[in-house]
Amino acid sequence: MRISRIALAGNPNTGKSTLFNTLTGLKQHTGNWPGKTVVHAEGSFEHNGEQYVLVDLPGTYSLFSNSADEEVARDHIVFDQPDATIVVLDATSLERNLNLALQVLEMTNNVIICINLIDEAEKKGIRIDDKKLARELGVPVVKISARNKKGIHQLLDTLSQLVKGQIVTTPYRMTYSNEIEEAITKIESKLEGYFDEKYPSRWVALRLLDGDEELILKLQHHNKQHEVRTNGVPVSVKS
Repeated sequence: MRISRIALAGNPNTGKSTLFNTLTGLKQHTGNWPGKTVVHAEGSFEHNGEQYVLVDLPGTYSLFSNSADEEVARDHIVFDQPDATIVVLDATSLERNLNLALQVLEMTNNVIICINLIDEAEKKGIRIDDKKLARELGVPVVKISARNKKGIHQLLDTLSQLVKGQIVTTPYRMTYSNEIEEAITKIESKLEGYFDEKYPSRWVALRLLDGDEELILKLQHHNKQHEVRTNGVPVSVKS
């Protein structure tokens, strides 16, 4: 039986760990990520006869590898390539939480936006149009209350459809200035065929523009037989 691997991402204090515990119950274990002091939590669950492994990524505000937590979360999505990534947002702080969601949408197509704490938002008079948000973001949006187990069944049904390819996503991607977009296009053309479409070329191009040297090293490690070239010369990496 095929087991689908799912990543759980989100800002701290969004109820992400509550959702993790709700889904996996006692079928979980913790340790450290290889070479890191960051806690690695993983669990399993079943839905409608289908098996899933859920990885609870460290809570982060971004995925720019400015900390060990951010690096672990980013690397798991990019290199381990889970079958789907659930991004947990706080319904009472949606605008702030969407920053991380937009970064994940740059990295992978298989995303579900999970708006948690919907009960708390309703108490504050906050109403969220999940259908409109789904149209804007181009991926499924599900409202839940992990603590009260509200919306969990809908979330799992949506997850099942996504991993089976029954939901086609068109993730929203940020558009930058003409100068940056031209640079992205130029770098993408240099990367064409290098990764055999394994990694998101636009996202890699953005990270190269940012000068993310740690990522360059990791990409080179994963593709030792090639040289990454931008503007016709090998990318330089400081030792």
